[in-house]
Amino acid sequence: MMTNSPHSSDAILKPEVEKPKLPPMFKVLLLNDDYTPMEFVVEIIERFFNKNREQATQIMLKIHTEGAGVCGIYSQDIAETKMNRVISHARQSQQPLQCIIEMA
Repeated sequence: MMTNSPHSSDAILKPEVEKPKLPPMFKVLLLNDDYTPMEFVVEIIERFFNKNREQATQIMLKIHTEGAGVCGIYSQDIAETKMNRVISHARQSQQPLQCIIEMA
């Protein structure tokens, strides 16, 4: 006579395969100010975010009219690196341009 113990089951237990979670993504934003020339902002966007002149100009106009604009969305380490490189370049160029990251 068979007993129903917790160890005897007709069901075969398969290990659950979890999908790897994607790392959180971060937006890199440039902030508007009253001093940084528009052309400098366009050049920053082209140089550090690999945008063409038209894309960079559109982002710059968004920054100018809305106060901030997203230049790209990256994993945290890449977003932080881009932010630091932009700020460093702006300071070396004696521009007050601000760059921040926030969770996407």
